[in-house]
Amino acid sequence: MSDPIQIRAKCTNGVVEVKALMKHPMETGQRNDEKGNKIPAHFIQTVTAKVNGEVVFEAYWSGGVAKNPYLAFEYPGKDGDDLELTAVDNKGETLSGAVKVN
Repeated sequence: MSDPIQIRAKCTNGVVEVKALMKHPMETGQRNDEKGNKIPAHFIQTVTAKVNGEVVFEAYWSGGVAKNPYLAFEYPGKDGDDLELTAVDNKGETLSGAVKVN
């Protein structure tokens, strides 16, 4: 999967605004396919953001989040911070992305 998480991080007056788009099906396990069979649950459970190796944000999700979820948050930081975002789904698959704050 190419670029599973696209991230933008911009610092203004000591506050970094992070915007991320994650490519993921986010299936609840409640929908049926065209043949009437249940589509198995497949959704992101945890999202963690680390800045220079330190956790600054954590989220715990369920199947109620839309396909290809968008996430935005802020933290106190600076230009040049190394930001890494990691998401783990209910099948144990990991998505990740990293940027340098500008």
